[in-house]
Amino acid sequence: MHRNFLNQAIELAIDNVNTGRGGPFGAIIVKDNCVLSSSGNRVTSTLDPTAHAEILAIRLACQKLNDFQLKDCVLYTSCEPCPMCLGAIYWSRLKKVYFACSREDAAAANFDDSYIYQEIAIPPSERSIVMKHIDLPTANEPFNVWKKLSDKVLY
Repeated sequence: MHRNFLNQAIELAIDNVNTGRGGPFGAIIVKDNCVLSSSGNRVTSTLDPTAHAEILAIRLACQKLNDFQLKDCVLYTSCEPCPMCLGAIYWSRLKKVYFACSREDAAAANFDDSYIYQEIAIPPSERSIVMKHIDLPTANEPFNVWKKLSDKVLY
């Protein structure tokens, strides 16, 4: 069963390349052994650097379930998720992830995320993209308002 779903994700990735919609990546989300959503990468066709196959499949699944969490769902993806997709996987609370190619396989095809993984480990003030903390007296106000809210939706 897992191989079948993973092969579907790989077929999406191949179709994505052949149709010119985006990069060689495909992802599907499954719930109760049924495909809930699927997508290929759409970065180049939508001019959106966040339009990775996993992100788009997560968005579609959340809309279909009318929920921002996918606790009982499994992601099958043609390649090991990048750092951005990994964050979305944790935020959406997916149950499991199965992937075909590794990040090293992706790097060999010129999709190298090692730079991002390295940057994450560096303190913000030392990263290659300038990130400066500015201490403002009102900086924590959004969090203070949130903490006081009695009817908030936790996530």
